Amino acid sequence: MAIHPQAGQLAPHSSLVNLPELMTAYYLNKPRAATHPDERVSFGTSGHRGSAFLTSFNEEHILAIAQAIAEYRQTQNISGPLYLGKDTHALSEAAFQTTLSVLTANGVRVRTQLNGGYTPTPVISHAILTHNKHQHDVSDGIVITPSHNPPEDGGIKYNSLKGGPADKDITDWVAKRANALLENNLVGVKRLSLQDTQSCGLIESFDFINHYVNDLENVIDMQAIAKAKIRIGVDPMGGSGIYYWEPIAKKYGLDIQVVNTEVDATFRFVPLDKDGRIRMDCSSPYSMQGLLKLKDDFDIAVGNDPDYDRHGIVCAQSGLMNPNAYLAVAIEYLSKNRPQWSQDIQFGKTLVSSGMIDRVVQGLGRQLCEVPVGFKWYVEGMFEGSMAFGGEESAGASFLRKDASVWTTDKDGFIMALLAAEILAVTGKDPQTLYNEQVAQYGKPYYKRIDVAANSAQKALLGALDAKNVTQKTLAGEAITSVLTHAPGNGAAIGGLKVSTGNGWFAARPSGTENVYKIYLESFISENHLAELEREAKELVDSVLAS
Repeated sequence: MAIHPQAGQLAPHSSLVNLPELMTAYYLNKPRAATHPDERVSFGTSGHRGSAFLTSFNEEHILAIAQAIAEYRQTQNISGPLYLGKDTHALSEAAFQTTLSVLTANGVRVRTQLNGGYTPTPVISHAILTHNKHQHDVSDGIVITPSHNPPEDGGIKYNSLKGGPADKDITDWVAKRANALLENNLVGVKRLSLQDTQSCGLIESFDFINHYVNDLENVIDMQAIAKAKIRIGVDPMGGSGIYYWEPIAKKYGLDIQVVNTEVDATFRFVPLDKDGRIRMDCSSPYSMQGLLKLKDDFDIAVGNDPDYDRHGIVCAQSGLMNPNAYLAVAIEYLSKNRPQWSQDIQFGKTLVSSGMIDRVVQGLGRQLCEVPVGFKWYVEGMFEGSMAFGGEESAGASFLRKDASVWTTDKDGFIMALLAAEILAVTGKDPQTLYNEQVAQYGKPYYKRIDVAANSAQKALLGALDAKNVTQKTLAGEAITSVLTHAPGNGAAIGGLKVSTGNGWFAARPSGTENVYKIYLESFISENHLAELEREAKELVDSVLAS
């Protein structure tokens, strides 16, 4: 994909999302679930996402999903409060109110942020886990967010009793019930009026900020950061964690400067991504231009996406780190600086994350667990404490507390950001410097991801890729060593294909939330070898689509 000529620049006013038009579409557009597959409820790797303009995220979707979740809770005898959070997307506020009206009509107690504020994804996970550890009734949660997606998008995901994204069995149940409700004109959906919702007595204000912030010292070495006087720059990118940084700085005596305090549902202050769209992707050097221009003012600078489940790490000398590189550094640092973690504990990566992680974990003599795309695959291991770290190539990760007990079972952009400061404070080296040392030891990887537009039928074909689709014995001049359709770490289906050689690999899979398919590639030889991998991978995918 060619880089848009305005990538890294602020969007012209004329191209910003028309918020009144968007909100009108949310309430007036009616999904045709029975006849239009793209307008049905569909849970991808992280919930149901869509756009009100495309009739894929509208009030009727949320009514049906919220009712389905309320009914699922009843089947599981979940009697504790549901922790409900939202990010700063325009559709999130509307969907939040819709969700409240349905949950309360079903008699569900709901805990929301004091004064109607925003609540990041990891904070919801943390709240569920701490509640279920200390209370007799059990709780779950909902986060209303499309993550880093463009301003016109919306999203909703259900977090289970174990704090993280619900597994496929649960989301399949919820989606099936929600679509049945849509197809039956929402007969069976219970809903209170706005006035009745506010006066029903089922909405409980909860101080998410202090509950989370006061516990951070049990997962991050805050004293080391404060003692080293690390200067931390933060760009919240207009996201839900914007009001957390001042309390963090105050409680732990940290030198934190928030460089952008704006919250605006158009996200007009976020530079255009590589394709010319506003996308709050803290792993993109284009979207992160605002913070990159200030990198010399800080020892470590960090950015996060709107729901704070992703992180972007900026080092003073080198700029924005590659997400895969930071995961490799974080794993090595944590394995050496968390003495209470068992030597037998696992470190998790997705099949499409860098092979550098494999080499680092092997070099440490630790255990690797390779799973399909989606943080839900880490929930069980992190909940039980058998998995120390779970990371995704898309700049999302979380890890255990210092005492090896669970912190969150969803991606946590706060702790990954603060870990970068801890690494610098403890080692005297920033994460990029440590990664350069890993490259010197294990070799230099060349990594690339390609997104290609695809319709539902094409995505279905790609999702059904099988080992029989690979007939060749070599890939980019090397013998093929493995063809995977299931993850070696847990045996779960990839929903695509991964082909590996001694010094390279590619994986192809359809996106669960966008109308694209993705090809991931990596070479430990050269850029030319990576290009050859790309050519052969595309030929394979094209042959499948043409069949």
